[in-house]
Order: sequence, then C-alpha cells, then structure tokens
Amino acid sequence: MNLERLIFCGGILHFGILIASALVPQVLDWKSSLAKLDGLLRQLVWVHGVFIVLVIIGFGLLSLFCAGELASGTPLARGVCLFIAMFWGARLGVQFFVFDATSYLSTTFLKIGYQGLTVAFLYLTTVYAFAVWAPA
Repeated sequence: MNLERLIFCGGILHFGILIASALVPQVLDWKSSLAKLDGLLRQLVWVHGVFIVLVIIGFGLLSLFCAGELASGTPLARGVCLFIAMFWGARLGVQFFVFDATSYLSTTFLKIGYQGLTVAFLYLTTVYAFAVWAPA
C-alpha cells in the first residue's frame, strides 16, 4: 500500500465532493428555504458554506501537490493529517447521527450520491488517520 498515492487519491476525492456539494443549493431548494430567514442569517449560511468550500479546496490542493510530505510522518504532516481526519470523521458522524436526508433522497441518483459521499468521508477519515498513526 502506497500512502502517498492514497493521499493523492484523497486530493482528487476532495474535488469530487465539491462537485457534489455544488448540487446542494438546488436539491435542498435553498432559494426558497433561505428566503424565509432574516438577511443576516441567510448571509451566515452562505458565508459558512463558502468557508467550508475553501477548506475542502485547501485539503484537496495540499493532498494533490504535497502528498509525499503529508505521508512523511513529520510532526507538521501528522498534524495536518490529524486535522483532515478529524474534519472528515466529524462529517461522517454527522452523516450517521445528525442528518436525516431521507425526504430529499427522492431519486436513485440522489440515493447513490448520498451513499457515495458516505464512502468518500469514510475513505478520507481512514487514509488521513492512517497517515497520522502509520506514516510512510
């Protein structure tokens, strides 16, 4: 198993997640749902969304262009990998224990996509945690 290659694949996966997340505003009908909120709350949702996207872009770029360094086991590499693993582990926990997306999974495409995201979150959590505990 080549940890550097697994991290590089994780980088690609980050951008796949971003493609899927671009569908969220339409699938969840944010236009009408957020219109009911006060202006500041509506802006807050969008700002949080943008910041999450920026973090995922950062994770993806680091993983694509610094995969070898992330796999190296240096204290900085382990710290970054720990943060990425915790981020995706928390997101995986939300997927299982907080979100109930059942009413939005109205098509086979959406059901498969949702399960695909679950697999992606599990992969990212596992690979980056492995890089923390058993670096190359």
